[in-house]
Amino acid sequence: MSMAIRFYLLLVVFLSSAIVSFSLYEDQVGLMDWHQRYIGKVKHAVFHTQKTGRKRVIVSTEENVVASLDLRHGEIFWRHVLGTKDAINGVDIALGKYVITLSSEGSVLRAWNLPDGQMVWETSLHSAQHSKSLLSVPINLKVDKDYPILVFGGGYLHAVSAVDGEVLWKKDFTAEGFEVQRVLQPLESSKILVLGFLHSSEAIVYQIDSRSGEVVAEKRMAFPGGFSGEISSVSNDKVVVLDSTRSILVTISFVDGEISFQKTRISDLVEDSGEAEILSPLFSNMVAVKVNKRTIFVRVGGEGKLLVVDSLSDETAMSDSLPVADDQVAFASVHHEGSKIHLMVKLVDDLDTVLLRESIQMDQHRGRVDKVFINNYIKTDRSNGFRALILMEDHSLLLLQQGAIVWSREEGLASVTDVTTAELPVEKDGVSVAKVEHTLVDWLKGHILKLKGSLLLASPEDVVAIQEMRMKSSGRSKLTRDHNGFRKLFIALTRAGKLFALHTGDGRIVWSMLLNSPACAHPSGISLYQWQVPHHHAMDENPSVLVVGRCGSDSSAPGVLSFVDVYTGKEISSSDIGHSVVQVMPLPFTDSTEQRLHLIADTNGHVHLYPKTSESLSIFQREFQNVYWYNVEADNGIIRGHGMKSSCSGETADEYCFTTRELWTVVFPLESEKIISTLTRKPNEVVHTQAKVSTDQDVLYKYVSRNLLFVATVSPKGAGEIGSVTPEESALVVYLIDTITGRILHRLSHQGCQGPVHAVFSENWVVYHYFNLRAHKYEVTVVEIYDQSRAENKNVWKLVLGKHNLTAPISSYSRPEMFTKSQSYFFPQSVKTIAVTSTAKGITSKQLLIGTIGDQILALDKRFVDPRRTLNPSQAEKEEGIIPLTDSLPIIPQSYITHSLKVEGLRGIVTAPAKLESTTHVFAYGVDLFYTRLAPSKTYDSLTDDFSYALLLITIVALVAAIYITWALSEKKELSEKWR
Repeated sequence: MSMAIRFYLLLVVFLSSAIVSFSLYEDQVGLMDWHQRYIGKVKHAVFHTQKTGRKRVIVSTEENVVASLDLRHGEIFWRHVLGTKDAINGVDIALGKYVITLSSEGSVLRAWNLPDGQMVWETSLHSAQHSKSLLSVPINLKVDKDYPILVFGGGYLHAVSAVDGEVLWKKDFTAEGFEVQRVLQPLESSKILVLGFLHSSEAIVYQIDSRSGEVVAEKRMAFPGGFSGEISSVSNDKVVVLDSTRSILVTISFVDGEISFQKTRISDLVEDSGEAEILSPLFSNMVAVKVNKRTIFVRVGGEGKLLVVDSLSDETAMSDSLPVADDQVAFASVHHEGSKIHLMVKLVDDLDTVLLRESIQMDQHRGRVDKVFINNYIKTDRSNGFRALILMEDHSLLLLQQGAIVWSREEGLASVTDVTTAELPVEKDGVSVAKVEHTLVDWLKGHILKLKGSLLLASPEDVVAIQEMRMKSSGRSKLTRDHNGFRKLFIALTRAGKLFALHTGDGRIVWSMLLNSPACAHPSGISLYQWQVPHHHAMDENPSVLVVGRCGSDSSAPGVLSFVDVYTGKEISSSDIGHSVVQVMPLPFTDSTEQRLHLIADTNGHVHLYPKTSESLSIFQREFQNVYWYNVEADNGIIRGHGMKSSCSGETADEYCFTTRELWTVVFPLESEKIISTLTRKPNEVVHTQAKVSTDQDVLYKYVSRNLLFVATVSPKGAGEIGSVTPEESALVVYLIDTITGRILHRLSHQGCQGPVHAVFSENWVVYHYFNLRAHKYEVTVVEIYDQSRAENKNVWKLVLGKHNLTAPISSYSRPEMFTKSQSYFFPQSVKTIAVTSTAKGITSKQLLIGTIGDQILALDKRFVDPRRTLNPSQAEKEEGIIPLTDSLPIIPQSYITHSLKVEGLRGIVTAPAKLESTTHVFAYGVDLFYTRLAPSKTYDSLTDDFSYALLLITIVALVAAIYITWALSEKKELSEKWR
């Protein structure tokens, strides 16, 4: 018997140790999260295609990114994301090994190592005023042992050493307001020519010694008509500029130190001319001018005479000129027609000579060609080949070579402005018997491999097979919804007006669509809303989203509505609504087709109902008196509340237009308060229970209202940068305002504090982050609001037996009896954004998702910002989970859900519930994209994906066998004892 017991115990210990040892963390990376790196819309590009080393292109973007891209595959070799206020003004390559960037309006010059992107040196340049910035890297200019880089910015012209970043000399132009337009280097000369304008009415050319920065000669000449500022260099001694009326081309020649003007009217070059625009590409002895939706090429003669030699359509983009073999100069023109890109390379001196003509098939959702950068190379047959880097209207980047798209990058995803979620379609197809048998065999093989891994018997090939099996069996990339709700679509709207559907499984683009409206050629997207979410007809109807756009940048520009099918990415319809869009308000009503009703306010104070159907109109009229809305005029310090009044009157009005009446106004005096932040709860947030039972069996009722508005104001002096004022000059005040009545329910003042304020509002609490000037630290404050009008319902047994009065109707017009609890904590980091997790039923405890200044996301348990925290919590409070009070909130390295990754340029965090109550989806966007699944209270309602069912089965079988063997041995021993 003792031997059997020992055998049984050894077996249990062995199996339990095997279960504990099954922890392969490295092969779980990427199973529940993904990270995508981008650079943004390209502004400048410089090719580096030397015979030795990797071929690359250096780019700078509107997201303040400088990066090196692989020309073969489009991958990022290296990149640097500069600050939001450190915009890049120019980029070039110096000495064949340094990438030179000029940023911050010409005040910061940096050199980066070309192969690996390490910073070599950084120089801050003197800047005294706002002016145009200019970067020039001369090719053959050498001063002693230095190679100067010429920089103009802030009214100063600097010569900086390309070797170590030392300022060699500087020239002050601030006294007379001189604006440098071009820096030219005559051939085989140590002098440089600096051309610029004085008050846009006088042209000045300085001849400057490149060694000392001294002015050798100066010539100036007034032009009565004035210049527009757009200039194009055509040679080393000529530039072409437009006059102030944009109807005359002025050729400025400076030969032998003399300046001369040659004026040519646009009307003499083309018929029916209007205002002209000089395009940025630099040509040799030629200038490109856009007029009458056409681009004309004007050749500049020896005496400054102009002659039109060719013209192209307005949709054509052109590159800078590029030297090719035999001292010839070429340029590329690209235009998009239908689903094809037409690329043409011509000689500048002979436009009839076409070096390359290609037509390439392309996705039609990319729009028109915005910019093109060209590079040449020598083919194996010693002829010239060309590659073109193309920027499209949707901010995507393509490399064209040898009649094909070598690679493409969807850089529009670096400028996401709005995000919503959508379900995937329901799986309809059945499963065949052969597929079931095949799946069963794979299941058995997979669990055998898992068992080998659990027993540490797996070979390296088995580990790879286990990894592949997990990726395949997880089904995370399927285009159908799953029972846990892990597979979803994130619909992202970009600044370029393009929609992307991203799969939560692996982050791939399921479909994309560029907004297009018959009313305007290139509408800009404003916001994104869920339009139709079928629940009762999920098998028959496809969900759709509403994209609200605008034909222009002005708020009074007419709006455009676009309805897009979520499953297919097809545009269902698009229409010009004929009025402006100031505010969009989704209503909590749907029609029989489950389309959500929306109100759109215009600049005239009217609201318009959508969809425009008789059914939606009847639904809205039934709730007419219960519809309220508000608007915030932050610049004027005013918040206004509105209610519905009547139908619009007038010839152009229809039955779906309504007038409003102003119900209340909250005015913040501009001399004492400035609105810096406003926030409301998510309209679709689920609150599991309104009652909260404390440790002393007391019941607190949450004041849960969708009509609460959080407002943060600061003293006008404190609205600037942190530390720009003293603590006595700044005060931060927060308000909780009822948007139905305009009543201020709570006010909290923080003396000696200032913004920026980042806040999150959930259930009955709000958490906000700001800076404390007195303590020189960031702070986080939590405010919880409770309803005191239900004090008679504090009996716990009433809650249990259902005899409470929680379902009694509540009106915002009744005076609320409420009280608040608040607490403040120091927080060690600056914050970019704050969000909160959301689950299907609201049962799971919440976590704050804090986007830090380091572009990472920290998950902080809500219990850390509980206002009931005390220094010495009682035993009952400890059992409830209340944490002892500390003056600072902890930052635990393991709590970063981004791990070691960064979401560069982090701007927003979006959360969405899964069907599984324990799990929430988290999507973060900036220059990069990041997604993960998060379980704030662990996965208490499911087994993990790597749970070994085979090992569990073997354990059960082994235990049953051990019990049977023990029983048999015991019976045998008893029988032998009876025979004695």
